[in-house]
Amino acid sequence: MNSVRRSVWLTFADSYVGLVLQVASTMIIARILTPQEIGVFAIAAVFSTLASMFRDFGVAEYLIQERELTSDKIAAALALNIAVSWAMAAAMFFGAPVVAHFYGYPGVQQVMHVQAIGFLLVPFGAVTMAWFRRELDFRPVMICNVAGNVTAFGTSVAMALAGWGTMALAWSTVAAIAVTVALSVGFRPQSFPRWPSLRGMSAVFHFSKFVSLMYIVSQVAKGLPEMIIGRALGAVEVAMFSRGNGLVEMFNRLVMRSVFTVCMPYLAKADREEGAIAPAYVRSVSYLTAVGWPFVTFVGIAAYSAIQIVYGPQWDAAVPIAQVLCVACAVEMVHCLSREALLTRGLAKEANNLQAVLAALLAAGLLVGVPFGLLGAAWGATAYSVGGMLVSQWFLSRHVGLKAADLIRGCLPSLALTVLTASPVALWAAVQGVGRHNYVVFGVGGGLLTVAAWLVGIHLLRHPLVAELEPIKRRLLSLKPST
Repeated sequence: MNSVRRSVWLTFADSYVGLVLQVASTMIIARILTPQEIGVFAIAAVFSTLASMFRDFGVAEYLIQERELTSDKIAAALALNIAVSWAMAAAMFFGAPVVAHFYGYPGVQQVMHVQAIGFLLVPFGAVTMAWFRRELDFRPVMICNVAGNVTAFGTSVAMALAGWGTMALAWSTVAAIAVTVALSVGFRPQSFPRWPSLRGMSAVFHFSKFVSLMYIVSQVAKGLPEMIIGRALGAVEVAMFSRGNGLVEMFNRLVMRSVFTVCMPYLAKADREEGAIAPAYVRSVSYLTAVGWPFVTFVGIAAYSAIQIVYGPQWDAAVPIAQVLCVACAVEMVHCLSREALLTRGLAKEANNLQAVLAALLAAGLLVGVPFGLLGAAWGATAYSVGGMLVSQWFLSRHVGLKAADLIRGCLPSLALTVLTASPVALWAAVQGVGRHNYVVFGVGGGLLTVAAWLVGIHLLRHPLVAELEPIKRRLLSLKPST
């Protein structure tokens, strides 16, 4: 458990640094670029991220779950990753004019052409990073990611200030990939295979095809709001929705990325040692909601302050969008680890089927809601979250033996903690209100008040998460100088 705990905290540190840099960059970029420029990049980024899901092709998952990993298998994984990634680079480059014509924004083509360069570089670092994750060695992963985030921050801000517009964001992505890949290659052990090999590629392909399809469908679902809103309403509306969703994405960057990175190795370890993953799944969701529910509740209450502080006054229309999407995020937390649970059992096909159903539900929710504007689209996404929770529970109950009653019991302490944590700041907002006269004081003061209430709450309620925080508390106390 110590190795898992250390891995989680390292990934938290990685995500926290990335989040700080992202927020700082966003605050600067949002005041330099126009909503249309940001919207153009958001449209191109959807297709880039979709292509990246296909590019990975489940190679990392193959390397993590493979019981007997040899040099030949690593080399075969590298060969497959290069072939798919370079094919995606070609698709991005030659498909860019079609996408730009479809949306009516020539800048989309330029962004996609630049983003295609990164696809040529990624395979040489992706396989190495997957190997570090398998070994639960997250120190080099953290160093590489932090260096990439610093590079992205510096490049995007410098180029935006120099007048590069949308292309500042495109080139910052490529620069970050180049730095991350270079460092990961430098960290890999001497015994690590240097060159790709076709030997054993069929075994990698057999496992990875379902995982790859699952992540492709997942990324299509993630990009559906931008694609549907961009076509139905326009680039400015995409930017507003993106900024509203950006507050929720801060949580995903800080917490969810760390959880997903360690989740599959942790569940696999629990399966080997305990013979079942349902208890470990409930425990993971309990910890996740103990942090996530209070966070998104505070963000929902303080959405006006957060939008003003992070993005500026030109983004006021994103406030109600952010509040509704916080509700959707809270519901999604209950089932967001379901795919990893199925993959841990080797049920790649079932995980893919689940993701396909979830994508269909999201598309239906958005298509029904978007005629009512951005707020309607946000409520459509929330309706999808509720349906997705029910479908995911059915899959987990059938394939891993997870009982809904056990999951509910695991989440009840987090619900009580959320009420206790959010009550002070909710009372403040109800009594005084939040506006241009006090949004900074409310945002900063409310955040500090919420953190203090959360720390008190987990101890008063004896939440299971307290046990995970004790090692940190002991370490901090040991650093206190003796008198």
